[in-house]
Amino acid sequence: MTDVRMEESWKSRLQEEFQKDYFTRLINFVKEEYRTRTIYPPGKKIFAAFDDTPFENVKVVILGQDPYHGPNQTNGLCFSVNPGVPFPPSLQNIFKELHDELDIPTPPNGDLTRWAEQGVLLLNATLTVRAHEAGSHQHKGWEEFTDAAIRKLAEERENIVFMLWGSYAQKKGAFIDKNKHLVLTSAHPSPLSVFRGFFGNNHFIKANEYLSAHGIEPIRW
Repeated sequence: MTDVRMEESWKSRLQEEFQKDYFTRLINFVKEEYRTRTIYPPGKKIFAAFDDTPFENVKVVILGQDPYHGPNQTNGLCFSVNPGVPFPPSLQNIFKELHDELDIPTPPNGDLTRWAEQGVLLLNATLTVRAHEAGSHQHKGWEEFTDAAIRKLAEERENIVFMLWGSYAQKKGAFIDKNKHLVLTSAHPSPLSVFRGFFGNNHFIKANEYLSAHGIEPIRW
């Protein structure tokens, strides 16, 4: 598999993944799913996180789990929704924390492309999902692929901020060298866990302080 359409800096680094058996099986599965079912995000947005944030531009990594599975919600970036779509609960809580930390007003829409273009890699562990079936494309190979992407960043770059919200993201990022990068952990912004340590985590402040301390332009959240 070498015909993956992806931003070039990522494509060159992940080329070896495209040759592996698991990836061939994954792509065959995903193609059949798009052919026979309603799948999100739109096909051209599967690799949006990589396309919007080239490898050399990554300053911050936020890890999600699954794309949203409702109509017209997802644009391929974790926690992000298309303009005009009501904010899902986790995104509402992210914006609340931003307001509490930095006094940033709630934005007019939930499209986080503006973060991605500044260097925030908004990466889900699983990049596709069936409509209305959360977790339906888990354990098909996406997790192995996104692990490889995170590993490339962690090994080849320095001074990246990794925001690992919830036990799933923390497990996925457990190998990251904390001497080379800033690893921030807390509860997930989901309503089920937001009061167990997401609210008040000050991750957005801490990220920008770290970036500034290392001579990197902070994010305009």
